[in-house]
Amino acid sequence: MYNSKITGLGYYVPDNVVTNDDLSKIMDTNDEWIQERTGIKERRWVTSESGDTTSVMGIKAAKIAIERAGIDKDDIDFIVFATLSPDYYFPGPGVQVQKALGIKTVGAIDVRNQCSGFIYGLSVADQFIKTGMYKNILVIGSELHSKGLDKTTRGRGVSVIFGDGAGAAVLSRSEDSSKGILSTHLHSEGEHAEELALLAPGMGTRWVDDILKDNDPNDESYYPYMNGQYVFKNAVVRFSEVIMEGLGANNLTAQDIDMLIPHQANLRIAQFIQNKFKLDNSQVFNNIMKYGNTTAASIPIALTEAWEQGKIKEGDTVVLAAFGSGFTWGSAIIKW
Repeated sequence: MYNSKITGLGYYVPDNVVTNDDLSKIMDTNDEWIQERTGIKERRWVTSESGDTTSVMGIKAAKIAIERAGIDKDDIDFIVFATLSPDYYFPGPGVQVQKALGIKTVGAIDVRNQCSGFIYGLSVADQFIKTGMYKNILVIGSELHSKGLDKTTRGRGVSVIFGDGAGAAVLSRSEDSSKGILSTHLHSEGEHAEELALLAPGMGTRWVDDILKDNDPNDESYYPYMNGQYVFKNAVVRFSEVIMEGLGANNLTAQDIDMLIPHQANLRIAQFIQNKFKLDNSQVFNNIMKYGNTTAASIPIALTEAWEQGKIKEGDTVVLAAFGSGFTWGSAIIKW
């Protein structure tokens, strides 16, 4: 069996910086309130004139990752795109990437696992490569949250958290079993699905003509809902479990972690996990302070930044972990 190795990384975030003070001008909030609860100082939100969409940002990140992988776009033989905010209800953005990059008729799939989407996408790509089906797979996580948020005091508990951006990785076939993705671990618990969700009915439960007929400006179902405390309590448990599962599967312990990159949901969650595993600041990478929660994009953005800053070196044991809507969660154990 082959192994899969990350050979290229890239990310893209919009130029437009939105600070906590900026938000205080449009809703009843302030910098201290937001930082105390989330650790976030600012986030990036697209502007109409930028032309950025979920697929466009994903394409920009993908181009960087492909170049850094030292391959041509025609060497990509499969695409996995993770997002909760596609440009269209259908088709998904995977085929938009294929078209924009001019990649021939390779397969493209879309992953809808929200905050754990990149981990799920990475796992799918890893299995395809390990079984010998593909050689180079492009995995993208991209989100455009800002156009779907309730930017009023009513929605501040959610809207202050989320940012826009994209990250991408190229996974390539390797015959060196000692390096690359050692294992991935995926879970879900659907009984809690509505605790973190966008509750607007889909086409299966409410038809478009009914929605247009109602046209209720106070219909909050079109904005994200989050039971924050409940999500936090579940997140810290599942994060710990799935990290331990990954370490145990590879005969590793917390002391073997060189770099932990958690999904950037809330700095308080990341700090809780860091303390539980007794990791110092050099062993955990967080960037939620400047980007907010970019859902499926958060891990590839953070992974790319950590690598660019020299915080990940050859031979390091890198742990990726995520928890989010669904509830779904997962981890990946990588030997760099």
